[in-house]
Amino acid sequence: MLPFEEYIEQAFFFEAFRTRLEDGISTQEFLTSIRNELLATTQLPLAIDFLLTDMKHTGVLSAAMQRIGHYFTPFQAFVIAESEREDGKFDFRIALEILAHEVKYRSENPPIQGLFFYQFETLCRNRLGYDRGLEVLMQDDLYNDDWKSWLGILRRQIGLVDLADMIFYRSEFYKQKNNETEVVVLFGEREGRIAFATRKRDPMYLFSALSRHLGYPSVPRPKRAVEEENLVPVLQRRIEHLENRLQLIEEELRGGINLNRYFVR
Repeated sequence: MLPFEEYIEQAFFFEAFRTRLEDGISTQEFLTSIRNELLATTQLPLAIDFLLTDMKHTGVLSAAMQRIGHYFTPFQAFVIAESEREDGKFDFRIALEILAHEVKYRSENPPIQGLFFYQFETLCRNRLGYDRGLEVLMQDDLYNDDWKSWLGILRRQIGLVDLADMIFYRSEFYKQKNNETEVVVLFGEREGRIAFATRKRDPMYLFSALSRHLGYPSVPRPKRAVEEENLVPVLQRRIEHLENRLQLIEEELRGGINLNRYFVR
């Protein structure tokens, strides 16, 4: 765990990164200017200097985040790497919003169960891949050996065994219900009860129930564009298309269309 101030500054960094990208500011320009807004007593300005220098050579941020794993977690580097894939559909701005919420949640000294559910919901909702995603979670030192052992089991059996069942069998509720003494408990009674009530259902229902009953954070989702906001650009493109067609019709009436402008010398 980093000091409290580091998580506060990281949350501000990711949130400011997202909002200023929407305002049209480039990544390099943002990294150059944001350094002066952060507390000089934290390590984040030094990390940003490293990100900026490495990005000028590689063109991506995830490679530098992986190289300074003592500051950025493997989960943070993984989320940014997935958003930077050329063949991926994971929006970079959504990745920044997810990390801002995750860092803010870390600063509140959360239960390890809540952090796991948030990270795993990120993998599910954005289709980032269970195999690589769970391997990244196992690299986080915040999870102890019992957690890493169970994450390895989850990585091998996900898709074959229901997620709610796996949570239920490692909960205090299952231990009390079956008088088990050898079960390594990772989840509390309430998590186990909710998992038992959502067995054989979509995992999203499990995450939603955990958020309602236990206050665990929900993963941000892309906002649907309002039709009125897209109406003006659509009309503008249609008007340009009509103008081009009218221009071609006028040229044809005057004696023919000049095709030479469409040829490349």
